Amino acid sequence: MAIITIRKAAGTWSVRAGGAVLGETKNALELSEGDYPPVIYFPRADIAMAFLDKTGHTTHCPHKGDASYFSIVTKSKTLKNSVWSYETPIESVDRINGYLAFYHNDDVTVEQL
Repeated sequence: MAIITIRKAAGTWSVRAGGAVLGETKNALELSEGDYPPVIYFPRADIAMAFLDKTGHTTHCPHKGDASYFSIVTKSKTLKNSVWSYETPIESVDRINGYLAFYHNDDVTVEQL
């Protein structure tokens, strides 16, 4: 079983897509799971949700639960299923409830400021 640790991410974090800042927070969480790179989770309250469209895509993680996905809608394109959230996470990782994580790629940047 993968060991998952969740801690407050140090400093201020931002997420950008399509040239727009989607959010900035001092309240990010860092989730580490086994050998995977750490993932930064942003509180929904600190994300411009108007840029996100919920999709019907879902996945299941035996350690975190069912993930729901959002696409990011920018001026020039839609970045399909680029954001995920555990709406009802497994109890052991309940701290990520109400948080969003973003796939890093050429169009989406997550960085510590």
